[in-house]
Amino acid sequence: QVTCIEVVEAYVERIKEVNPLINAVVKDRFEEALQEARQVDKLLSEGLGDEYLEEKFPLLGVPVTVKEAFSLHGMPNTSGLVNRRNVIATSDATVVSRLKQAGAIPLGVTNCSELCMWYESSNRVYGRTNNPYDLQRIVGGSSGGEGGVLAAACSVIGVGSDIGGSIRMPAFFNGVFGHKPTTGVVPNDGQFPNAHGVRTSYLCTGPMCRYAEDLELVLRVMAGPGVSKLKLNEKVALEKIKFHCMDHDGGSIFVSPVDKEILQAQKKVVEHIESDLGVQVQRVAIHKMKYSFQIWSAMMSSKDSNGQEAQRFTDLLGDHGKPVWPLWELMKWLVGMSSHTLPAIALGLTEKLMKLNHSGNAKLVSMGKSLQEEMEALLGQDGVLLYPSHPTIAPKHHSPICMPFNFAYTAIFNVLGLPVTQCPLGLGSEGLPLGIQLVAAAYNDHLTLAVAQYLEQAFGGWVLPGKV
Repeated sequence: QVTCIEVVEAYVERIKEVNPLINAVVKDRFEEALQEARQVDKLLSEGLGDEYLEEKFPLLGVPVTVKEAFSLHGMPNTSGLVNRRNVIATSDATVVSRLKQAGAIPLGVTNCSELCMWYESSNRVYGRTNNPYDLQRIVGGSSGGEGGVLAAACSVIGVGSDIGGSIRMPAFFNGVFGHKPTTGVVPNDGQFPNAHGVRTSYLCTGPMCRYAEDLELVLRVMAGPGVSKLKLNEKVALEKIKFHCMDHDGGSIFVSPVDKEILQAQKKVVEHIESDLGVQVQRVAIHKMKYSFQIWSAMMSSKDSNGQEAQRFTDLLGDHGKPVWPLWELMKWLVGMSSHTLPAIALGLTEKLMKLNHSGNAKLVSMGKSLQEEMEALLGQDGVLLYPSHPTIAPKHHSPICMPFNFAYTAIFNVLGLPVTQCPLGLGSEGLPLGIQLVAAAYNDHLTLAVAQYLEQAFGGWVLPGKV
């Protein structure tokens, strides 16, 4: 009904209209995108047949955006680090290349937090990204530009990565869908920083979308041959799923209590599932979840099976420049002279402290392993856990620094290696998105994706900002 050039032009206009407010797209490639759209229209005019095109190019002509931490040929690849501001990608990250081969048209790259290790997307290269529902609030991080650009209807699908919730937190704060796949299914190649040592088991690349049905298609493309590890062709009978529900982590001293509205939204989901599917949602209290932050931190800094140490964040801060001394950077920051953000400096300082507590860390790592076994046993091959995506709705700018460990609600599932879909549940009383995490056992991504589609129909999914 419409040409590809019309579609791409509409998205380009939309970005030009809202990006000055939200600052999500940090570098565009509109000219190239329009050129690629013309080629798509030319291909369609050749009458090759819809079935052939759909099989060969499942994303033909679909506008996408890419987190700036991923290589997209000709685009910057700084990850918000000032010393990398002249780094231009000369190739495509594996997932970007696969999306392009499937026919997708990248519109540009989007903002992230400095070195992708904080949940507010703000840095000294591009500045701060604002939430489309309330410009005074954060988009989350580190794939925050993606969350904002999708929520503002500037893109159809986005490329995100997640080592502590970097896909799911922005998806939650911006009211869109985000999927952290089972570990090791989608390649992480071509992003900076990439994971090394033990962290290769925790970093996941995955899709972010406005519509739940797009998640599976984009996941298939991103995974390539790796998709064979998943059961995406299996039909899911929702009434046969064993649903479990946990309202909060059990009261960690490091983390905010869960907002009433988030708890209410979760309660509505439970009630809907029980009345509509005629199943019983089992309430669970998993004691070890209370130590989510400590377990994640200990497992992130542990050695891998070959005894290789995890890469130091301080070393990453010095990429393309001189070594960085976090304490000196803090002094410089206090007088406005540092080229780093406060969260990055703080992480550099606390990293050293983590290394000092060897016996405590070893205990926490073994607690993590036993939590993993407990989760796998609970979920089995047919279970889905309902769990908050975050203890609070999108906070105001800068306030995460006061509650730095709230990301534990998402982070725990990275070290457990489980697939998780963040599903929006409409807007709360302040007009800000609500949502829920859907968790399954490893390689059962098809279950969480099916439940996300089901909840989208029941609760309306993504809501255009400014519509209320």
